[in-house]
Order: sequence, then C-alpha cells, then structure tokens
Amino acid sequence: MTERLYYNDSFLREFDAQLLACEPENARWRVRLDRTAFYPTSGGQPFDTGKLGAATVVEVLDAENDEVIHFTDQPVAAGATHAEIDWPRRFDHMQQHTAQHMLSAAFIELFKFQTVSFHLGRDISTIDLAAPSVTPRQVEEAERRVNEIIFDDRPIAVRYGTAGELAAQGIRKKVDREGTLRVIDIDGFDRQPCGGTHLARTGQAGMLLTRKRERQKGNWRVEFVAGWRALATARGDFATLRQAAEHLGCGVAELPENVHKIQEERRASQRDAKKLTERLAELEAADLLARHAETSHDGKRRIIVSISDDAAASYLAILAAKIVATPNMRVILASRAAMAVVLAQSAGLDGDMGALLRELLAPVGGKGGGSKVFAQGTIPEMSALDAVVRAVRARL
Repeated sequence: MTERLYYNDSFLREFDAQLLACEPENARWRVRLDRTAFYPTSGGQPFDTGKLGAATVVEVLDAENDEVIHFTDQPVAAGATHAEIDWPRRFDHMQQHTAQHMLSAAFIELFKFQTVSFHLGRDISTIDLAAPSVTPRQVEEAERRVNEIIFDDRPIAVRYGTAGELAAQGIRKKVDREGTLRVIDIDGFDRQPCGGTHLARTGQAGMLLTRKRERQKGNWRVEFVAGWRALATARGDFATLRQAAEHLGCGVAELPENVHKIQEERRASQRDAKKLTERLAELEAADLLARHAETSHDGKRRIIVSISDDAAASYLAILAAKIVATPNMRVILASRAAMAVVLAQSAGLDGDMGALLRELLAPVGGKGGGSKVFAQGTIPEMSALDAVVRAVRARL
C-alpha cells in the first residue's frame, strides 16, 4: 500500500520517499515508493509527471493492493529519493478537474442534469450529461453560474466519511463504495466523493469557458476549458478572428456580416457556374452529335468517343447525360487531367456499362462502376487511360 500524499495536499510539489522496488519493464523502469505525491491515471484525470531523482516519471498507474506504480525512463537509485512534480501540468489538471466539479454541480442545480462521465484531455475536457436535450442557452447559463462561484473565491475543503454519512450531509451523486471516502467540498455549492487533485479555492480556477456541445451515445457531451487553458483558448480564438478579419479587410465585429455576404456571393456564383456548365455541355453535346458520332458495327447505334485534356470528371458526367438523351447513343468520354473515364448509353439499349467498365478497369488498377446506363471510374496511369478507351470502343 502506497501512502498517497496528494489526498491531503494537492499543492505538494516536492517530497522525499523510500524506494521499495525498481524493475526494468519494456524499455522503462517500474518503480514503487513507500509514499508519493504523483497522481495515477484515475477518474478521468491523467497521471502526473516529474522527477524521481535524476529519472523522469513518464507514467503513473494504480495497481493491486492500493499501490501506485511509477514508470521512469531510467532506474532510480536505492534508498531515499527526492521527487518533484511537474507543477504546471499538475496545476492545469487541478484547474480542469475542479472546474468539472463546479460545472457538473451547476447543471444539477439549474436543470437536474446528472454527469455520467468526465474526461480531462490534453487541450479540451468534457462531461457527458444524462439529459433528453441540452440547449445552447442552458450551457451558457451553467457557464455563468460556474463563473459566479469562481469569482466568489469560495474555499474548497477535503473531507472524509462513509457513504451513509455523506448521503446524510448531501452529495451530488450517490456512491456505492464501502469504507471511508474522500470528498471535495466546495463551500455552499458542491460536495462530491473524488480521489483527484483539486484547488484550495474556486478563484484559482480563473474562469471557465464552455465550448461545443454534441449528442454522444444517448447523452450530451459538453466541452470546456478553465484557468490558463481558458486564457490560451480565448487568445487563440481572438487571434483566429483577427486574422480572418484582416484577410477580409474588416473589423472583428464586422466578420459575421462579411462572411454572410461572401456566402451569398458564393452561392450566386455557384448557381451561375452551374448554368454556364449546363449550357456549355449542351453546346458541346450538339457539336459531338453533329460531327463526331460514329455508327456501331451492326448499324443500329451511334457511338461518340472523346478524350479531353482538361475536363473535370463532374463535367464528363453532365456531358454524357446530354448526349445519351438522344436515342440509340453510346458515349465514351475521358479526361487526361482528371484521369477519369465515363461510359453511358441511351435508355432501352442492351448491355451493362457498369459491368463493362469494372471489367476493363480491373487489369490496370482502376476503380469505378455504375449502372447499366451510366458508369464512371478513375485510372492510375495516362497510358492505361488510352488503353481502356480503346478497349471499350472495341467492345462497343
């Protein structure tokens, strides 16, 4: 059993301990101490890192018999060792975890939404709420309530008690574990069993920013950041907005209006481009029908073969549709720029364009397929493009 110093003092940055064991394991060392302030991965909170003497702690895990295992990059000398916690990482985790307690409590207080899981990530932390829906307004209200508690700078205490004693005192979420439980008590706001590291006062969380919300496996997931992360995120968001505003030659406050204007202009341009593409395809189809249609071997159908240097695959599809609107037509279209091929035929003709294309693409490593009347695919090499076109022409 390892004495866990962080239970009573999350602000402990350095400590001394006796080495109990140090064994090599998969290119690193598995270290046991009689006491530790290193937090092991648990309850949604990641492990601490730092130093054990000259060795770097790269991972900390819970083990059997209530022991904490430290993994280091080199062996730790026998006897007494001095340890140092990576304080910026630890304090960041304390800010995020304490903010999670407050955010979960706010959703309970305001909307009776229970938190079912918590994850403290490298950049973003999340809680999953058991709720039929979570609206942007509800997220904003919970965020505001948490920041009120932060600005109140309320004391946070560590207390201990059994599940029965805690239930009588009032806790946010029932716990079924037996024995003595550790509780994080945020004065007048939240009381919840937890083994993680936490702040001493709510004001140390700085502030909380909620991010996006999304449906997640029957629950609602809310992303958030607190403390230094909130500051970094806010600065990053503003830098992005400022850069976008500079690109558009406007102020940050004018961005929504300018983006909306650009979207409308883009939609209008797309509509115009679509009309022009349709008109171009009609004209090219008429030209191909008039000047390039060949009669099939049996004299019952006409065939058009055309290879473009620069056409997009999407344009080939439009052009093919225009051509085969004429009865008894088959068309083979290709583009060297897009390395694409399209086969199509008028309705009512025998044959299967999709099956034919798949058959001829397979030997050259191409991909594609389609229906009996229309098929399209891509070809990896220019020489193969010409060979496929010749093969299709011979078959048709």
